[in-house]
Amino acid sequence: MSQKHCNKKGSKWKHLTNADRQILEKLVRRNHRSRKSERLTREEMASLVGCSLSTLKRELKRGEVYLLDTNLCEYKSYSAKIAQDLADANGTAKGPMIKIGMNHALAEKIRYLIVEQRYSPYAVIAKLRHDIDYLETPISVKTLYNYIEKGYIPEVTLENLRRKGKQKKRCRGSVVRVRRDCLSKSISERPEEADERVEYGHWEMDCIESGKKQGVGSACLLVLVERMTRLTKVFKLKSQTQIEVIRVINGLERRLGTRKFRKEFKSITVDNGCEFLNWRGIEKSCLSLTSKPRTQVYFCNSYSSWQRGTNEQTNGMLRMWFPKGSAITDFSVKEVLAAQDWLNDYPRKVLNGLSANQALAMVA
Repeated sequence: MSQKHCNKKGSKWKHLTNADRQILEKLVRRNHRSRKSERLTREEMASLVGCSLSTLKRELKRGEVYLLDTNLCEYKSYSAKIAQDLADANGTAKGPMIKIGMNHALAEKIRYLIVEQRYSPYAVIAKLRHDIDYLETPISVKTLYNYIEKGYIPEVTLENLRRKGKQKKRCRGSVVRVRRDCLSKSISERPEEADERVEYGHWEMDCIESGKKQGVGSACLLVLVERMTRLTKVFKLKSQTQIEVIRVINGLERRLGTRKFRKEFKSITVDNGCEFLNWRGIEKSCLSLTSKPRTQVYFCNSYSSWQRGTNEQTNGMLRMWFPKGSAITDFSVKEVLAAQDWLNDYPRKVLNGLSANQALAMVA
């Protein structure tokens, strides 16, 4: 007997195909038309189909139908189509159940965090890890991504995610070349504590510009990110100029005091943008009469945005609140501070699920 559909140890198990069922249907109907002495036994039919006897019995039951003969007498037979349709229907029900199941409270919390709080799936899981509904039905980040892609979470699609399930190719425009002061400090001179992120107080600084269209204004955002904790400070500038940048830094020093400012801002790493070229003005204290700088400014190499990777990542997250092409002028200081607070409370994978505020509390 063929072992094609046999479940014996060491054999390769295989489902019956539609062609196998067609053969079985012909054999059953031929048996009905034949004399009793000429009819095939079930063992013989199983051998011809290429399956075990137990498989044949189950298959006959699956495709069981009642037909009428020429005398309008009812008899039991087998239908390949009915058996195939039932097998296909049963096949769609296979696979694991949706873990979130009937936990509507958890689904609503996930929807709220993704749609209204603009959280990523990882941030959602990190935020809910101690929630009673999540503990009842724990799911992984990968599972949540799959649920979103398949539409299992109400009102949540890939469009609600930051990258919308796609990787956009960067469009490079014209390059504005600037001449950096030869006396300025390069990133290669930055302290090892800053490079290794083992000491609090080393920052990266950059600007988020308004759109290039006419009428959007010249306002921009100044973004400072602490390398160790990812603590972020966001300021609205009237224009993207050296004067505005120094005004914000001076305001921070007046608020903290020179001694605390030096402790809080040990170094600031910037790119070669025109607004940061007055590095002496950024380093010079507006309160102390001594020549001792209040901070140290280091410049990245040209066209090396990866050297300020924390800044670039943070700017990308802030773009969820201030989309590219928008006018920064249209956003109030209150909205800017709300985005800053959201970012500092956001669970970060790089911090093992902690937010910047939580990481800062551990440093303090």
